Amino acid sequence: MELRCSGVGSQAVGRGMDGDTRDGGGGSKDAGSEDYENLPTSASVSTHMTAGAMAGILEHSVMYPVDSVKTRMQSLQPDPKAQYSSVYGALKKIVRTEGVWRPLRGINVMVMGAGPAHAMYFACYENMKRTLNDAFHHRGNSHLANAVFCFAGIAGSMATLLHDAVMNPAEVVKQRMQMFNSPYRSALSCIRTVWRTEGLGAFYRSYTTQLTMNIPFQSIHFITYEFLQEWVNPHRSYNPQSHIISGGLAGAIAAAATTPLDVCKTLLNTQENVALSLANISGRLSGMANAFRTVYQLNGLPGYFKGVQARVIYQMPSTAISWSVYEFFKYFLTKHKLENRTPY
Repeated sequence: MELRCSGVGSQAVGRGMDGDTRDGGGGSKDAGSEDYENLPTSASVSTHMTAGAMAGILEHSVMYPVDSVKTRMQSLQPDPKAQYSSVYGALKKIVRTEGVWRPLRGINVMVMGAGPAHAMYFACYENMKRTLNDAFHHRGNSHLANAVFCFAGIAGSMATLLHDAVMNPAEVVKQRMQMFNSPYRSALSCIRTVWRTEGLGAFYRSYTTQLTMNIPFQSIHFITYEFLQEWVNPHRSYNPQSHIISGGLAGAIAAAATTPLDVCKTLLNTQENVALSLANISGRLSGMANAFRTVYQLNGLPGYFKGVQARVIYQMPSTAISWSVYEFFKYFLTKHKLENRTPY
């Protein structure tokens, strides 16, 4: 049984966006050739959510040590003992001086946030993209082939709103635990301390910055992924290699383009004491505009690209893992449902 997905570019015009697969003879259909990408009858919301949750958990778990390095390399005024020139050198130094498990501190709270966040993220993306496709297709618009890439960007932006609402508190906790000389030894103690000393708002202090970063990031990410899939996998069949290549390149391009926003987000999340003192900021830093001014005041234009190497090295395999795992579980779960439904 082969499950094929509908094309996004020219393939989308020749084939119905509602999941119908037409052959040259008479347009007959069978269960084995149902649409893989936009299966309205088989790919349920639960399928997208399950596949998304697995993708999110594996992506963040595997890449968490590099994420820890990225957080430290984005520090505006790092401790002399926590200055790093490369990702590998940073990991090596952290393990040697702080212990083998130090790069993994905070991974539990990230896993707890990544599962539900990515479940909603992919489910929203798939359903929003299908809704836009259907609405545009039913109007008989002749520019469908060009519009579907925009649909991917719009759907990705909408999915980001749900994703970040869940992930932002987890990001605050894990980044504070990742910093050098962090006073927090467990996620629970970090949550309690932040709640008691800074209030609930501290968990969403960087939410607007997170959205400002992630909406363009995810738009670039999804549009690039769909475009590359059309190029390397024009028939849109389940092809692990194409998902890895497309996902990795899409993540790298989006990561490099949005690094300045990520630096500001990290500053808002960590409230780096030394940096705020040097900038003559008393109390807490809040707001994207203030974060941008502070970064420029302390480090100039190069400050906006602190940790860009670590960010690209982190995002490239992360998105490759995320897409390959997501597409696998979506394929596996859809195929399983079709096999159970098909009479033998």
